Amino acid sequence: MKIAFLTPEYPHPKTGTSGGIGTSIQNLALGLIQQGCSVRVLVYGQKEDGVFYDNGICIQQIKNVKLKGLSWYLTRKKLQKIIDTLYQEKEIDLVEASDWTGITSFIRPKKCKIVIRLNGSDTYFCHLDQRPVKWINKFHEKRALQKADALLSVSQFTADKTNEVFGLERKFTIIPNSIDMGLFSQNNNDSENNKGNNTILYFGSLIRKKGLLELPLIFNEVIKKKSDAKLVLVGRDVSDILSGNVSTWHMMQGLFTEQARTNVNYLGSVPYQDIKKQINAATVCVFPTFAEALPVSWIEAMAMQKTIVASNIGWAKEIIDDGINGFLVHPTDHTVYANRIIDLLENKELQKEFGLKAREKVVQKFSMEIVAQQSLSFYQQLINSK
Repeated sequence: MKIAFLTPEYPHPKTGTSGGIGTSIQNLALGLIQQGCSVRVLVYGQKEDGVFYDNGICIQQIKNVKLKGLSWYLTRKKLQKIIDTLYQEKEIDLVEASDWTGITSFIRPKKCKIVIRLNGSDTYFCHLDQRPVKWINKFHEKRALQKADALLSVSQFTADKTNEVFGLERKFTIIPNSIDMGLFSQNNNDSENNKGNNTILYFGSLIRKKGLLELPLIFNEVIKKKSDAKLVLVGRDVSDILSGNVSTWHMMQGLFTEQARTNVNYLGSVPYQDIKKQINAATVCVFPTFAEALPVSWIEAMAMQKTIVASNIGWAKEIIDDGINGFLVHPTDHTVYANRIIDLLENKELQKEFGLKAREKVVQKFSMEIVAQQSLSFYQQLINSK
């Protein structure tokens, strides 16, 4: 089978910066190749048109059409022509696109079927953030969902919430995000060396929706009882859309107590390999987020047998079983959240138990092989349907 992914991002130096969507596509693409599929990634919004290969995946760069007032429409028509040509030349059998900003809203291939996989639309995240969405984004996202031949979602929560915010009653097949288990294994020697270091790690963008303005208040409570605890932050500093402040990190600094601030180390953005080193060195990973679909970062930490204290909102229960392979607490319950972190810092046996069960959960549900097989079965049923 020949699968194409239509995306605004892909994790490769030639295609620019990439977030969770790009990483998810790469993981699935590699899994599908192992299943004997051919994979092409159509990356729009590029500086130039071109084609190159990455680990057996064909990456096709597509430059947007620039014409004032018509760019969005002409770019979609360019993408439609590319899809039609690839399908006619038997280079692809179907296209999977993201829900973000509804790129397929006015793409109607002659024969090639289009699948949309929910990783969280702009409308979805604005709803969770309780802020207004641009009408043009909501229009395109809703139209894309209505016109798609089939729909996937990385979590049941995201599917249900998407139907709610758009006033739809579409059926979604739930297939989660995945990771390559071979890339995320705990280095036992490093773990032994770091036992007792009481390091709490957050990795991801520094942004309000991920609970970064709650994390200082949580850490303040931790420091009251564990004065030697350390908080390490890894990720890109993002401007705050509500206050207009250009730096979330700057806003965070004013929320730490003086004692807590001396135990905080913000490393900024680091290379992907170095993030894995930080995960391995940490005692506990924390994700006090308000808005996700199914975060790959949580799965990566679980695969490395790390204990996690995460948000208890919606999607979280589809990843972590509270009290079995991690703890789930609402981000605004600062004292409770801090106490769960302290429970883990002070209990090495609980750390080990949660870590082992967390990796077991990832192997069974979120491994690249399992998710690729589920996706391939879905694609085959769609193509064979009339």
